[in-house]
Amino acid sequence: MHLELHHLDVFSLEETPERLFDLSLQRDMLRAETIYSLVSKAIVRNRPRATGHPGFSSSIISGLAQGSGEYFTRLGVSTLPRYLYMVLDTGSDVVWVQGSPYSSGCNKRRKCLYQVSYSDSSVTFGDFSTETLTFRITKVGRVVLDCGHDNEGLFVGAAGLLGLGRGRLSVPTQARHRFNRKSSYYLVDRSVSSKSSSMIFGDAPIPQTTVFTPLLTNPKLDTFYYVELLEISIGGTRVRGITPSLFKMDPASNGGVIIDSGTSVTRLTRPAYIAMRDAFRIRASNLKRVPDFSLFDTCFDLSGKTSVKVPTIVLHFRGADVSLPATNYLKQRNLLLCFGGYHEWFVHYWKHSATKFPGGF
Repeated sequence: MHLELHHLDVFSLEETPERLFDLSLQRDMLRAETIYSLVSKAIVRNRPRATGHPGFSSSIISGLAQGSGEYFTRLGVSTLPRYLYMVLDTGSDVVWVQGSPYSSGCNKRRKCLYQVSYSDSSVTFGDFSTETLTFRITKVGRVVLDCGHDNEGLFVGAAGLLGLGRGRLSVPTQARHRFNRKSSYYLVDRSVSSKSSSMIFGDAPIPQTTVFTPLLTNPKLDTFYYVELLEISIGGTRVRGITPSLFKMDPASNGGVIIDSGTSVTRLTRPAYIAMRDAFRIRASNLKRVPDFSLFDTCFDLSGKTSVKVPTIVLHFRGADVSLPATNYLKQRNLLLCFGGYHEWFVHYWKHSATKFPGGF
């Protein structure tokens, strides 16, 4: 069974593309800082870990039109469901919905208060409850969720948040016996309205173009999904100076690479980014460089050009090589074409093209 996924930005019709991009970068910076903080704190304190049924699925839509880099899914809440758009988040565990007026069940079981703060300063406060969630036509009962009565911040266009992390309160963990502990999401280019994204729980046909890489676990932080990034190629050549050691998680749980559905911009450690940027500049020597623009430290002048050739980029994961479309690592603004950013910035919206590299929960 499948559900369609919709990006949040499809709801925002008044913002310009430049404004949407700027807002996305601001949210990304705050979110990345919070993820780094959580991982750092987890190194000195362990967190407890959570110790066949037919599958089900959910549709996904882009949040681009609402000024958000996140994706939405539409779910029914309560036994007689009200259908709500909820933000997908693989970087958190808690499921919450606005308690009133969306879900009558939320207002009847006031037993335990909760409060969750997010990296962009958004916050939700309310009561714990249990509810039935409807994924298209499949009902999953007794899901522990939070009924928010005070939701503030950048929950643009959303009536709640679907926590898809690996912690004990996330949907994948709570419903793992319903779908044989298997789930995945497929995200297509959010600017292509003719193609749909989906989130699948349980067994489902796998596209022939799919490639796989193992998911790693941080023993001191159970929420995040880690993957093993080994090397990066520019223009068909492995970048000198980028080695697996730059991305490896050490025995103390430092380092590692996190896959996060709520972050739009990929970040690398400074040595990896500098090596990659310099290799890109050499390969793009046929283009005229211009001064830096905003976050971007490698920009080119497109005056008088109808088309340009740019170096290809391939991310080499364990067992999976992912080639990125140029639109995922180059940002065009008027007559400027810019690559990357500075320090730990790299790749604009690369994860949204990962139809050949589906994430797994």
